[in-house]
Amino acid sequence: MIENLVKIGIADLNVVAGSGVLRTSGLGSCVGVSLYDSNSQIAGMAHIMLPSSEIARGGALNLAKYADTAIPELVEQMSKLGASNKRLTAKMAGGAQMFAYCANSDTMRIGARNVEATKNQLNKLSIPILAEDTGGNFGRTIEFYCESGVLLVRSVQQGDKEL
Repeated sequence: MIENLVKIGIADLNVVAGSGVLRTSGLGSCVGVSLYDSNSQIAGMAHIMLPSSEIARGGALNLAKYADTAIPELVEQMSKLGASNKRLTAKMAGGAQMFAYCANSDTMRIGARNVEATKNQLNKLSIPILAEDTGGNFGRTIEFYCESGVLLVRSVQQGDKEL
């Protein structure tokens, strides 16, 4: 049993400081991105569903749902805990193409578009990507360990991988 396990739902994000594990499941075309300040041991994770909030319709905007809003929100929440934006690094996983028959349609290439939008947003905020496990055609579960900075990627098809 993992102590201080923080579960991140779909279109959700959260942060931990000092010790703890951030976990999200069900990453198919979605992207799981973890940000980390190793000096302060503050980590954050977002489970991103879609590339851009421009497609959002009416009602309250879920900032965690989109790459262009989730990452800035994660940075802000981590900063409030004491993380330095200049020390943040990223690791990411997911962005699979889950249905082969849709591969030719750009609108259905959600996984690849999510990966691209996540990378663009990280680049815009000058956050280097240290490691990634993206693409393919299989789902993933990820766990980020705040004390060590390790991102564990689990999948039935590929087994466990540490990034």
